[in-house]
Amino acid sequence: MKNSFQLVNKPIRKKDAMNLLLGKPAYVEDITPADCLIVKVLRSPHAHALIKEIDISAALALPGIEVIYTYKDVPQERFTMAGQTYPEPSPYDRLILDQRVRFVGDAVAIVAGENEKVVDVAMKLIKVEYEVLKPVLDLNQAKDNEIIVHPEENWKSLCSVGADNQRNLCASGSCQEGDIENIFLQCDEVFQRTYHTKANQQAMMETFRTYCQIDLYGRLHVISSTQIVFHVRRILANALGIPKSKIRVEKPRIGGGFGAKQTVVAEVYSAFVTWMTKKPSRIIYSRTESQIAATPRHEMEITVKIGAMKDGTIKALDVYTLSNTGAFGEHGPTTVGLSGHKSIPLYSNNLEAFKFSYDVVYTNCQAAGAYRGYGATQGTFAVESAVNELASRLGIDPVEIREKNMVRQGQKMSAYYNEVATSCTLDKCMSHAKKLFDWQNKAKVRDLGNGKVRSAGVAMAMQGSGISGVDVGSATIKLDDEGYYTLLIGAADMGTGCDTILAQMAAECLDC
Repeated sequence: MKNSFQLVNKPIRKKDAMNLLLGKPAYVEDITPADCLIVKVLRSPHAHALIKEIDISAALALPGIEVIYTYKDVPQERFTMAGQTYPEPSPYDRLILDQRVRFVGDAVAIVAGENEKVVDVAMKLIKVEYEVLKPVLDLNQAKDNEIIVHPEENWKSLCSVGADNQRNLCASGSCQEGDIENIFLQCDEVFQRTYHTKANQQAMMETFRTYCQIDLYGRLHVISSTQIVFHVRRILANALGIPKSKIRVEKPRIGGGFGAKQTVVAEVYSAFVTWMTKKPSRIIYSRTESQIAATPRHEMEITVKIGAMKDGTIKALDVYTLSNTGAFGEHGPTTVGLSGHKSIPLYSNNLEAFKFSYDVVYTNCQAAGAYRGYGATQGTFAVESAVNELASRLGIDPVEIREKNMVRQGQKMSAYYNEVATSCTLDKCMSHAKKLFDWQNKAKVRDLGNGKVRSAGVAMAMQGSGISGVDVGSATIKLDDEGYYTLLIGAADMGTGCDTILAQMAAECLDC
């Protein structure tokens, strides 16, 4: 069948291509005035401590210093920095500044001055006396530990995700279908393995940065390198204790996101300074700050129990995930869900029973967040590793065992919220990849000499943007008086080309 599209599937130049190629202003620092307050954050050297005294007098006396804020100056209503659909599954566990610091790099004070040099000097003059507390750093020791990361009474969880701050639980839950223990008893081969994935930090080219000003209507105007313009508005409204109608957020071109900018990492500090002083301000994270005070991928320990017959038929899968959300709970309850909900359904074809359970624990480590794959990455690694080991134990080709058990189009994926795989040609994909790769020859172990061997492996994955039944999206098209159409979207183009792609789709449908 020939392609009948006029505009879709055609090589259309990206809308922002020429601006980028010609080095024209594109990013936050390019398009915002340099004449503004420079904002920086003083950070904790301790993993867990209480601020007993903080002396800002010498720093505040410096010529050129506008304001210095501490935990005594900020609203006391807790919020989450997670960019998620309301009500957010992530607990409301943050303050803009807190008397209790929970990881090395946690915010202690906000300093704003007329230039970077004077702010740097002021940061060194702030004297902080800490009561250093014992931290909990091991995810295996966090649950029900006597050290509580969030003992505060105004901590709250808006959704029923099994969160309990007194037990260091950001989330906890379980779901299953079928009598899994009985099915395991019927299987010829049952084995269990535990896989550990460490936290990974992301390093997009453009670090976190935000510019704020008060507009002509007295609103807080925020220009930020963010993936989540609408969520930023709600989060800042919660943090500042002001109506959303008082905040306008826009994003220019983003110099990379990877998921890190799905959390409000830097916006709140500049926003607080501008809202309090009514003066423009800008915060730009250093590369070091982006590494120590942003949001890495969640460390996870995943236990997979798998049951199969001698012919490779997988009948039962049991996955337990222990996830380390760190000091705060951004995206903790949802990333853990994908570790099971997007790994177990891959084997829906012959599956008679499954169980997926998890605990997401608070520790005094750097707070985790969204990062490419959003939890599915960790779960897929564990389950696919287990399936490969199963194939080896049974003497079956690892591609063959997947072809036998993989989900097919039209099948219900019980482990993925009972969704039906209405668009799934995984079987054709695997068959095509096997041919392209010359699997039968390349998969064999080859001795290269000098103690080196070369082989090949196979794994499957399923992933998509958004969580079924939770996340929403919309687009609006209006006809202008000159006969042009305007397309309004909430998506954030991070180099993915959505501004151009969605315009192509609209033009295709409107035949213009």
